[in-house]
Amino acid sequence: MELGQKLRMLRHLEGHLRGRGRALTQSEVVHAIKTELHKSISQSYLSLIENGTRPHLSHASRQLLAKFFKIHPGYLVSDPPGFRTELSWEMQPVESALDRWLLDGAARLGHDRALSAALDRLAAHADSRGCLVLLGEMLAMPGLVDRLSDTLMPKERT
Repeated sequence: MELGQKLRMLRHLEGHLRGRGRALTQSEVVHAIKTELHKSISQSYLSLIENGTRPHLSHASRQLLAKFFKIHPGYLVSDPPGFRTELSWEMQPVESALDRWLLDGAARLGHDRALSAALDRLAAHADSRGCLVLLGEMLAMPGLVDRLSDTLMPKERT
């Protein structure tokens, strides 16, 4: 995972941990760091890191962000190609692995608020696997998803 993706995911997780139900904005991170740690970092600097224009953090910024997000500073680097951080499927219960995957997807797709929120809701459901299996069955039934979409989300259909 690239450094920018990690920061977006950390903002997403931090927002949920703080009870906001959404990712913290870059500006909210800047304000919280100033308020809680009495240090400063600029929103434009975070933006450059997140969009990949600046591929590395300075040592001081890495330490500051690690302290704010309560993570090890070594996490705040881009991973080499093919590097995987999650446990293998054989070592995790399916539901737990699926929920982590859904939350990761929600964080990565935070720019699409509706999709990100749907993935968050699915991960929070007690039987997310069952929900996805049910969705698969619904997709197999001709016309059902279109009828449900027209009924439940009439404005989003074009």
